[in-house]
Amino acid sequence: MNYTLHQLHIFLRIAELKSITKASETLHLTQPAVSIQLKNFQDQFPIPLTEVVGRQLYVTDFGLEIAAAAEKILNEVHAINYKTLAYKGQLSGRLKISIVSTGKYVMPYFLSDFMQQNEGVDLTMDVTNKSRVVESLELNAVDFALVSVMPKKLQVNKITLMQNKLFFVASSKLELEKGLSRKKLFEEVPLIYREQGSATRNAMELFISNNNFSVRKTIELTSNEAVKQAVLSGLGCSIMPLIGIRNELRNKELQILPVEGLPISTEWNLIWLKSKKLSPAALAYLEFLKEEKDRVIGEQFAWVDTV
Repeated sequence: MNYTLHQLHIFLRIAELKSITKASETLHLTQPAVSIQLKNFQDQFPIPLTEVVGRQLYVTDFGLEIAAAAEKILNEVHAINYKTLAYKGQLSGRLKISIVSTGKYVMPYFLSDFMQQNEGVDLTMDVTNKSRVVESLELNAVDFALVSVMPKKLQVNKITLMQNKLFFVASSKLELEKGLSRKKLFEEVPLIYREQGSATRNAMELFISNNNFSVRKTIELTSNEAVKQAVLSGLGCSIMPLIGIRNELRNKELQILPVEGLPISTEWNLIWLKSKKLSPAALAYLEFLKEEKDRVIGEQFAWVDTV
């Protein structure tokens, strides 16, 4: 057999995502390039690794075993690289972080300088929903998780990064009756929600419940970006994190409607299990945050306090 580490990496990603298209996107390769590498890899085995039923790609039982072996091989290769860097006196290792979807507007800014200063550290950051973030932490699959609502069932440590403010947001093209009361605003304008379990959804529902509002019509979408596009199109209004609509406010595409009781203020917390034995890279990152987070906030997020 004559397969390469590159082919192992591509096949592992295909097996994880069960899609050549998604694998090509995450690997930043063209779909034809990924398909060719999969074919070249498959040609070295007499047993199928994948099969296509309808338009869905499935990994065979044999393929799953090869994917598991590929993961072990690639982990050993990473270990060799880290040990080499360690002998050269460089910080090395892999940093694994799981973040809720709106955290993508926050977390990269607290990582950029650290990653540039430590080229021997690899970063894996999973952007997903709240339940999967908590599950990743509980299963010890990640070093850190970024959340705005602390999980109740886990014993965790935390470092608070910054405030998370939620405002009532509408398209700038939306014309509302002047002097519309809070109650009528929620009753007459369709409200766009995040999916069940989202921290933003929970905050919205608590605000509406505490004020005894009835909502005339609701729309449910599964990502902050989808909600933002729906609001921009005029489908309705929503209560949204300020951090994700900076450009739209600057371009006057969205407007914040003043509503008594808003904004809702929470905090972005980076959390980790109390029982977690943190790697040298993870410990170094915590030290970086303690020393540099105020500078990052001042340079990147000072605009939040001007809204």
